[in-house]
Amino acid sequence: MIPQSPLRGIILKCLSVLVFTLMGTLVKATSEGGLGVPPGQQVFFRSFFAIPVILGWLAWRGDLRTGLRTFRPIGHFYRGIIGTCAMVLSFWALALLPFPEATTLGYAAPLMTVIFAAMFLGEEVRAFRLGMVLLGLVGVVIVLSPRLGQGAGGLQQSLGAMVALSAAACTALAMIFVRKLAQEEQTSAIVFWFSLTSTVLGLLTLPFGWVATDLQTTLTLIAIGLLGGFAQILLTSAYRFADASLIAPFEYCSMLLALAIGWYVFGEAPTLTMLAGAALVILAGILIIWRERQLGLERNRQRKAMTPQG
Repeated sequence: MIPQSPLRGIILKCLSVLVFTLMGTLVKATSEGGLGVPPGQQVFFRSFFAIPVILGWLAWRGDLRTGLRTFRPIGHFYRGIIGTCAMVLSFWALALLPFPEATTLGYAAPLMTVIFAAMFLGEEVRAFRLGMVLLGLVGVVIVLSPRLGQGAGGLQQSLGAMVALSAAACTALAMIFVRKLAQEEQTSAIVFWFSLTSTVLGLLTLPFGWVATDLQTTLTLIAIGLLGGFAQILLTSAYRFADASLIAPFEYCSMLLALAIGWYVFGEAPTLTMLAGAALVILAGILIIWRERQLGLERNRQRKAMTPQG
């Protein structure tokens, strides 16, 4: 049993957010500036070069033999398909939208997960959580509103908004698969088999328009995979040291990073409409996490009260 260390968990979570955001920056950079690397090619590099990092981490922990064992290969396959769709769509959205806006629309995924968990897992959705989901979706609509009313001149950005929202929906569905897999499978196995599946699926897009890349672009694509694998290790480690309800809100640090990167790297100034919508989405997400933490603490108190003493 690993001792809990909330501060270490928070630090690891923040580092994972930083590395994932840097990875997204490189994804966007290889999509623009005449490079035009397609999402399928990016997914292959993101997944293939993450595998050595994950295997090295497992070997260092001494879990290489047991960490990859699976009892549900078909479940991993289905999770891999939907997760790869989410990755392709999110990478495409980064190519079409300003960096902060694509990041904000990605925050819709946890809200959709609440809805899908009720639909597919039979989880109870109480009034408070449902209200927060609706609040978050209002924020999403606010972010989307400038894009939906644009004509032909804004077709790319309108398409980007729809792609980003579709990516969030696929991510939410992938989380449902992960929840079911996590009941029987180790986290390391879920991460590894997803990386392997998405590598194969990314490679299958080769006939549909991969581009020849120079040395610098190739190294950048490799860096995307290495950063993705490293970020996944940081995230997994964070949840080993602290409760999910404690460290989950730090995911929203990526908004600050996205705003800074969008402004200084890509010259993308955020609009007041986007900031207002983002604030509502983030508020809804944090309140859901806070409420779940309170309910969890209450359940623990009730269990302790019912446990015979002595």
